[in-house]
Amino acid sequence: MYTQKIMLTLFLFIVLLTGCGLETKTFTEFYKNDLKDVTKIQVQDGSTGYSKITTDKKVIDEFLSEIKDVQFIPEENQEDRVGFLYSITLYEDEQMTFIFTENEVTDYYYYTEPDIYPIVDSFYKNLKVEEE
Repeated sequence: MYTQKIMLTLFLFIVLLTGCGLETKTFTEFYKNDLKDVTKIQVQDGSTGYSKITTDKKVIDEFLSEIKDVQFIPEENQEDRVGFLYSITLYEDEQMTFIFTENEVTDYYYYTEPDIYPIVDSFYKNLKVEEE
């Protein structure tokens, strides 16, 4: 009887651990709202601290179209890290709705397929607005 209780407890513990694992998701799966409702994007360059903001709906829709199917695949190593290359913040009107970096979403670390860095880097560098 005692052995059965230990085995049952061990089995439940293993089930709980495996049930809490991170899974691969697309950007669209992370963003719970409708991407069509995004009205502003702010991108911060982690190396300079400067940001660029756009409210141009055409530019926003093109960028979101490029990243919507990017897959975020959980990194095996989830130890804390410092710094980022770019931080992206999405808004609906003046309400911040989502913030992520090229390798971190909701406090977990990911790599992306395809690599999101070149998409965000190009977006930031080609955005025709002043850095703030």
